[in-house]
Amino acid sequence: MVVRIARKELLEMTRDGRFRVAGGVVALLLLIALGLGWHRHSNVTAAHEIAIAQEREIWESQGEKSPHSAAHYGVYAFKPTGRLAFFDPGTEAYTGVTVWLEAHKQNQFLYRPALDGNTLQRFGELTAAAVLQLLLPLLIILLAFSAFAGERESGTLRQVLSLGVRRSDLAVGKALGVVGALALLLVPAVMLGAAALTAARADSPSGGLVRTLFLAGAYLLYLGAFVGVTLAVSVRARSARFALVALLGFWVFVCLAAPRAATDLAKALYPTPSVQEFAAALAEEKETGIGGVDYDDFLEARKQELLAEYGVDDVEALPINYAGWRFQVSEEYGNQFFDRHYARLWDQFEAQDGFRQKIGFAAPLLAVRSLSMSLAGSDFAHFRRFAEQAEQYRRRLVAFLNDDMRDHAGAGFSYRRDQGLWSKAPAFAYDAPDPVWAVSGQSTALAALVLWLVLSAVLARSAAARLEVS
Repeated sequence: MVVRIARKELLEMTRDGRFRVAGGVVALLLLIALGLGWHRHSNVTAAHEIAIAQEREIWESQGEKSPHSAAHYGVYAFKPTGRLAFFDPGTEAYTGVTVWLEAHKQNQFLYRPALDGNTLQRFGELTAAAVLQLLLPLLIILLAFSAFAGERESGTLRQVLSLGVRRSDLAVGKALGVVGALALLLVPAVMLGAAALTAARADSPSGGLVRTLFLAGAYLLYLGAFVGVTLAVSVRARSARFALVALLGFWVFVCLAAPRAATDLAKALYPTPSVQEFAAALAEEKETGIGGVDYDDFLEARKQELLAEYGVDDVEALPINYAGWRFQVSEEYGNQFFDRHYARLWDQFEAQDGFRQKIGFAAPLLAVRSLSMSLAGSDFAHFRRFAEQAEQYRRRLVAFLNDDMRDHAGAGFSYRRDQGLWSKAPAFAYDAPDPVWAVSGQSTALAALVLWLVLSAVLARSAAARLEVS
């Protein structure tokens, strides 16, 4: 009986002009978004590969100079883009794509595409993720708002129930009919997405197939919750018009109002400084020092330890180059400030993300959006992982150059090195996280989606059990 009901619902929907027009528009937008995303992803990946090769060539051909001058010359590290970023670019337009690594400084990321955006882009970018998160729920409402309310008004509901059809079977059959109609739209997009995923050259973050399966599961939970809520409202509504108005209000709250309100609340509860305020706070603490210990006192204490280690009374008697040693001590002193300030800043951003995940219990779009970006490798957690690895590489590279000067320059200041040393410096390599790491930070969002699906199914079933035909 359930299968017959589902087949009947699917047949009616496919014959309905609303489905053909609205479904065709949504499917077309989804295919366009996938195509545009893959084109953008391919261009970014190609540019990324070229930039890495050119940057290494520039580094190795910088000419003869002091190793510490080479540390100031610096290198660029480029943030890789994951295979699934064509589906959901997430925060990539706002976090930047490259960072300059040099001695004594932890620089901000450069080249944020959002800074070059126009006014229209404030309303959001056309991505496949946005279509699934915003437009597909709207299509579900359009298809199912009259599933029960419309039949009650037309009188067909009484006739169906008089045939002995169980109310629960009717609800399940109608839900399967909606799912079948959505499948007709999504199967071509899934096939195109699979082809794009296979053709994508980027391999970071890792585990593309597993991430894709997790991603599909997250969206199934999200869309299933909308199906359940829509049917529950249709059962309880006295008219199809009232059901449509109520469901549109629900969609506006979940997809438009709640995300904006959650972002504003997150910023208010976990404020972050502006770029200027952050730089000023960092500079101020460098002036006062940590715990009242400024750089001169820190250097003097370390120098006394060094003299005691070699059993000499003056730096000129040291068997190492004192300037090279001092450069590295300066790095270690400055790193304390970078660790404190950047960790505090990034903890605030992650606290904002965590707060938005919690609001997912009230608005499932926030939950699926958080999971989607995380599995696509385009959320803040992945950015922070890359930024921290880039910073650790900067420190290793500078230490490598300062140590060479310390160990081989003697007591003079005319020490020079060439390509022989620059080519030995390790290149930056990003260690991409696996899918388990990505999901581990999304337990709240996942719990919110599961709860929404379960509650919506329970509401729809209980409402159908008390279904009234008049």
